[in-house]
Amino acid sequence: MRGIAYVIAAVAALGIMFVIATAPDPSSQPSDTDASVASVAATPEVMTEAGTVTLSVPEMHCEFACFPKVKETLEEAEGVEDVSLAAQKEEGVLDNRQVIVKYQPGFDIHAAIVSLEAAGYKNSDIVQ
Repeated sequence: MRGIAYVIAAVAALGIMFVIATAPDPSSQPSDTDASVASVAATPEVMTEAGTVTLSVPEMHCEFACFPKVKETLEEAEGVEDVSLAAQKEEGVLDNRQVIVKYQPGFDIHAAIVSLEAAGYKNSDIVQ
């Protein structure tokens, strides 16, 4: 009977750790003022041809929770065809915090960066 209680407690602890690890950090959430300043500061740069762009996302710390959130955020932007993680030096370690965005005409790079900042990934920028 005690063994069942230990198993239930271990499963509950794992569930709590997962929720804590995937929950957004409230201190990194931008305020309404931050979002309006970012949208004013970003000048629209709508792409007229299909292509790819590499974005630096310094606040992306892991490829298991952060990268999927970055990918989802960027894929919501108009014109985004695919988002992939840049090549890493060592497998399983996020040592290159960059993503490659494949886009179609109509993609607005600066709007995508603003959406990343709104999702908690500040200081994101265009690499190439």
